[in-house]
Amino acid sequence: MPILTFPDGNTREIAVGATGRAVVEGIAKSLAKRTVAMALDGVVHDLDDGITRDASVEFLNRDDPRSLELIRHDCAHVLAEAVQSLWPETQVTIGPVIENGFYYDFFRETPFTPEDFPAIEARMRQIIARDQPFTKEVWKREDVRALFAGKQELFKVELVDAIPPGEDLKIYRQGEWFDLCRGPHMTSTGKVGPAFKLMKVAGAYWRGDSTKPMLTRIYGTAWASQTDLDAYLHRLAEAERRDHRRLGREMDLFHFQEEGPGVVFWHAKGWTIFQELIAYMRRRLKGDYAEVNAPQILDKGLWETSGHWSWYRENMFAAQSAGDEAEDKRWFALKPMNCPGHVQIFKHGLKSYRDLPLRMAEFGVVHRYEPSGAMHGLMRVRGFTQDDAHIFCTEDQLADECLKINDLILSTYADFGFDEIVVKLSTRPEKRVGSDALWDHAEAVMTRVLAQIEEQSGGRIRTAVNPGEGAFYGPKFEYVLRDAIGRDWQCGTTQVDFNLPERFGAFYVDADGQKKPPVMVHRAICGSMERFTGILIEHFAGHFPLWLAPVQVVVATITGEADPYAERVVRALERAGLRVEADLRNEKINYKVREHSLAKVPVLLALGKREAEEGTVSIRRLGSQQTRTLPLAEAVAAFVEEANAPDRRRADAVAETVPTSDAVLDGHHGVLPTP
Repeated sequence: MPILTFPDGNTREIAVGATGRAVVEGIAKSLAKRTVAMALDGVVHDLDDGITRDASVEFLNRDDPRSLELIRHDCAHVLAEAVQSLWPETQVTIGPVIENGFYYDFFRETPFTPEDFPAIEARMRQIIARDQPFTKEVWKREDVRALFAGKQELFKVELVDAIPPGEDLKIYRQGEWFDLCRGPHMTSTGKVGPAFKLMKVAGAYWRGDSTKPMLTRIYGTAWASQTDLDAYLHRLAEAERRDHRRLGREMDLFHFQEEGPGVVFWHAKGWTIFQELIAYMRRRLKGDYAEVNAPQILDKGLWETSGHWSWYRENMFAAQSAGDEAEDKRWFALKPMNCPGHVQIFKHGLKSYRDLPLRMAEFGVVHRYEPSGAMHGLMRVRGFTQDDAHIFCTEDQLADECLKINDLILSTYADFGFDEIVVKLSTRPEKRVGSDALWDHAEAVMTRVLAQIEEQSGGRIRTAVNPGEGAFYGPKFEYVLRDAIGRDWQCGTTQVDFNLPERFGAFYVDADGQKKPPVMVHRAICGSMERFTGILIEHFAGHFPLWLAPVQVVVATITGEADPYAERVVRALERAGLRVEADLRNEKINYKVREHSLAKVPVLLALGKREAEEGTVSIRRLGSQQTRTLPLAEAVAAFVEEANAPDRRRADAVAETVPTSDAVLDGHHGVLPTP
């Protein structure tokens, strides 16, 4: 007789094959009404599945986070039934759950469009309201094939043919309609609830093969409550408003074009942001890291030694040299990673244990092939800059180095306003290099470091473990940050490498005079600087803090009488080190305000006759309708203080970084005459 163990530790003996529904009804009818599925030893099952073995059991209601996938899965089935009831000639194919929703692929001579959504959604609500139970039937493979062949569901026939012979298949019914499905499902269509929405359509080749029929893919989303759905739709609208590609156009930051697919054409303002980020990172590394630069293109032999040529070749750009001589006919590759070059620098000259840890950093441009359909603005490109670094250390130094990297990464993210961070430890994968003893040591070190990270943060930093998700050459930390609208971005990494130093024969001489391979730690903070720039654009919605803004201040005149004064104000701001532009056009001030607000300029100074006479500036901040008037020197001092980068504020006293009123107007810097 199977014994069930409940979450509270209580146990119950049941009859062999008793269903989850029978068990939960035996506990309480009210609990049974709320239950939509069960989890046996953590795996979700249909509530009507029979239980034949000892197991821990949990009964799930709709509000359980694990039920969200069931809601979306069931909603996909409801969508398919609705479509076939409205257009019976339509063939259904597959309908999986995806992040934040689901999709279903359909074959129909006339593709579906968003104009069809109201009718489909209305029919879906009728199906949900009928609250038909989901029932599972196990059929023989040949019977399922005959069933769908008789219905001319040829895509389903192909799916059945792809399943190994002899394997029984599951048919799920919801009233008269049914589908081939692995399950599980909730107890009935009514449990889907009203919080769903069809989102968009797209074309998709059957099985992803361009030689096969084009299908219509209908995407939808579904949530446990209307509140959750509304919050998700709000996030989508906010994400669209913050889209870095749109803001890149509006702010004149960058563009892409067909002649350079996947590489960025930086405009002056975008390049200013990019270089400010690089300068910030350089300051953060100063004193701890030696900045190096390895060649952009290297002979394939190096990549064969590193292993990239065999396991990463399809992602690399390679070319043969054009020389006429046979010895010049060599294959080269644009580097997809900086690490092999850094090992060559480490190997140049004998290294002692006294030289370790040796930390090398490079803002290296790398190139990796990405399929055309995968590229997405700055977020996924073919050519990008890594804020890459490699630490060569002893095994005894590994823990300290990981903690130092952690402190650097977390403080960097904090400077950009990211305070919700998850640090994930990914452990050994099935296929890996290095001995188990090496892996045991590295994982033990990183597990201790992970505990210290959580403890030192006072719970502010969350941690997690991803079993089996480490790199083939060593375990790693992944740093996931959450942006202003709740999206997660994996950026920073700390990866332990047992493989590369040994492949290249890199070593140091230890205290006992023996040659030993160093432990190599790969680390990145921003990762791709292009991608991190895109994340920042969306995080700030283009409204950068003053130190990062490409144009920090625009001086705009209200009347032509103020032009000479405006020019003096511009010079004062420039002398103070601020990035400033003048707008002396013969346009109304409201027009200028709108234009520079669209360009996300943080500060606009409006100057008219009164400001020129009084030596003041009228300050208008981006996103505010209010104005504030200050004496010029006081305003400049305030802007200089605000424009100081966070790392510099920590390093210097405010009094040492903000020019005094006399400094702004001092004759050594150019006198600002009284108008």
